[in-house]
Amino acid sequence: MDLSGYSALTLVERIDFADDLALFRLKAPSPVDFKPGQYATLGVMDDATGRPLLRPYSVASAPGEAMMEFFIERVDEGKLTPRLWELEEGADIWMRDKLVGRFVLDTSCRHHLMAATVTGVGPYVSIVRDQIRALEAGALETPYRVMILHGASHSWELGRYVPELTALADEHDWLSYIPTVSRPWDETEWAGETGRVEDVLRKHLDGWGPPLDDTAGYTCGHPQMIDKAQGILERAGLPEDVIHEEKYFVERVSA
Repeated sequence: MDLSGYSALTLVERIDFADDLALFRLKAPSPVDFKPGQYATLGVMDDATGRPLLRPYSVASAPGEAMMEFFIERVDEGKLTPRLWELEEGADIWMRDKLVGRFVLDTSCRHHLMAATVTGVGPYVSIVRDQIRALEAGALETPYRVMILHGASHSWELGRYVPELTALADEHDWLSYIPTVSRPWDETEWAGETGRVEDVLRKHLDGWGPPLDDTAGYTCGHPQMIDKAQGILERAGLPEDVIHEEKYFVERVSA
């Protein structure tokens, strides 16, 4: 088939956090340009059809880098993700050259409240990394304020982002990061927030300092969390046009 419009990325590393949860680091032939929060269409070649078997995945890395990062959950009954887990380092993974998506920073507001479950944190990580780079390069004078609420059943399902985002929040006063686990009884050493993301969102929204008429809300991950969190944001007074969503359908069998 004609593979113009696609690039072959090299699997450099896979970091496992659970049997069905991993970070994939892929090297592109050249730096990849996109808007933070957008997704890439990735796939492996399907021998039966001679075409790539493709699915969309949010990018966690910042734009303009050749090394790309994806936080992916395996769906055992899916067509693609089990094959991704079978790949060895050095394998090719195809990517559409054009990255797309509208789940990007809403620059009509200066303050941004972001809720995520598990892998749904990926777009927010890209946004934060890009803002830090823009500030350091002098391309952005005044930072946007960002609060990220990141939840999972267990702390290890939050991936590597707890230490990274916690350290960045300590370094940058415009960033707040609140990880939470909904099953704290399984790990007695967890000292962070407990409860589902939407419950923690309700708590921290009560103490949210910036004006709500200058705040955008974001929800990314499990559809049930998104529906509940959006209801909380709407009841708090956020207009519908500044509440953004990106649903990750865990139950889908095509991933």
